[in-house]
Amino acid sequence: MQWTSILAIYGLLWVLSAFLVLPFGLRTADEEGQEVERGHADSAPVNFRPGKVAMRAAILAAVFLGLFYLNYVYGWIAVEDLNFFGTPPMKEMGY
Repeated sequence: MQWTSILAIYGLLWVLSAFLVLPFGLRTADEEGQEVERGHADSAPVNFRPGKVAMRAAILAAVFLGLFYLNYVYGWIAVEDLNFFGTPPMKEMGY
């Protein structure tokens, strides 16, 4: 696998990981005992820390990339393993 492919896959996994870790650790104004300002949503977080989210996403993406690479090397799950519906009818006819 080329290093550019690894970098691209890491980027995709980082974005996925960022969405996965985004809601963890956030607190609303109501949970913090603060008053919600006029024009703000009640569910808006008061302690959003993008650096912490990015660090958590980087660590989780590295774990996912490690698992992806190990699967690539050892072939634990192949494309054929993901075929849940059987052979397509057109392929049975030789098309």
